[in-house]
Parts: sequence; structure tokens; C-alpha cells
Amino acid sequence: MFGGGKKAQTKKFKASQIATVIGHGTTITGDVSFTGGLHLDGTVKGCLSANEDSTATLTISEQGSIEGNVKVANVILNGAVVGDVYASGRVELAAKARVTGTVYYNLLEMTMGAEVNGQLKHVDEDEPRMLNYFAGDDFSDADDTAVIPKRRAKADAK
Repeated sequence: MFGGGKKAQTKKFKASQIATVIGHGTTITGDVSFTGGLHLDGTVKGCLSANEDSTATLTISEQGSIEGNVKVANVILNGAVVGDVYASGRVELAAKARVTGTVYYNLLEMTMGAEVNGQLKHVDEDEPRMLNYFAGDDFSDADDTAVIPKRRAKADAK
């Protein structure tokens, strides 16, 4: 009944080779962009992103922290992030992981003890994205033919 059929095949995740290390006691103020693998034991006060590389991996240790948004294909987190996390690949939240913000993920692994103080939002790479969305727009009576927020539709009618 259970497990008698074929086993689900999942790709084995292999993190990128670490090319950059930000050591414990180091604080970087400003945005950081990288390729390949980055291991963070220090603090980044700014946004952290990887170039368009589907194998790019960010590893944040227990001592590591980021105050800003993160946009990387793969994230292995055991430290703290205050900001949103955007991962097109996978997110691994270890036992001491702390996120204050929204986590956008394709695949998620969360160990007991990890905290997300915000939202978890699953996104597919093939999922269509809405452009020009403004906070406060009301879509309550939009039909299937066009998605135009009420506030913007009223402004366009004038």
C-alpha cells in the first residue's frame, strides 16, 4: 500500500563550490553581488544577490546575519536574515535559522527549531508574474479578460 511502488526520484542537491568567505567579525555595509558559492560568518548590512547562475549558493552560518533582501538560487541558512529571501532553487532552514520577512522558494527544507517570522510563499519558475502592482490596489471584481486594479482603472477612465 505505502512505499510498494516506485520511489519518488528527487535530484540530489550539490551546493556550489565556495569561492568567497565573509569571516566572523567582518561587517560589510552596502549591497553584495557574487557568483558561485558564498559562505557568510559575518554581517552584511545591505542586499545580497547572486548573478544569474542557477547553481549559486549562499551559506549563512550560526554567526552570520544579513540586514537586507537576499536573491540567490540556493540558500542554506543557519543564521539570521532581516529582509525577504528570494530563492529560485531551494532553501534549507537549519535549526538556528531566523528569518524576519517573506521567504519565496521553489523547494523548501525546514528543520525543527528554524523560525520564519513572516510568510512562506511557493513560486514556480514557470508561474506568470504580475507587473506594475501597487500596494493598495484592489482586484476584488476583476474578470478573466483583464487584470486592472480598481484604483488604476478609475484613474484611466478620467
